[in-house]
Amino acid sequence: MLQELENDSLHDVVGSNDIVLVQYSASWCGNCRIMKPKFKKLASEHNDVSFVIVDAEKFPESRKLANVDNLPTFAAFKNGTLINQVQTNKIDGLIDLLNEVTSN
Repeated sequence: MLQELENDSLHDVVGSNDIVLVQYSASWCGNCRIMKPKFKKLASEHNDVSFVIVDAEKFPESRKLANVDNLPTFAAFKNGTLINQVQTNKIDGLIDLLNEVTSN
């Protein structure tokens, strides 16, 4: 499942799904735009994970869940808890994060 947040509700999404992978991005962020189609492709391949895109500029409460200070940041949540996060523009870093959260 892939969704782009339209309000500052990531806490609700994380609380109601077992595994959530989040891309924090912003409209001005070039690396965010590069990673977005890769993130969407992973979402289409993993039906057991909720993939969420969060505009870190518009939704500060959602941003606080992973203490985001650089973009793009990818955060993995399992059972409501932040497992890990990476700041990357490489698909390998994103895949490693996905494997980490799904293998536990």
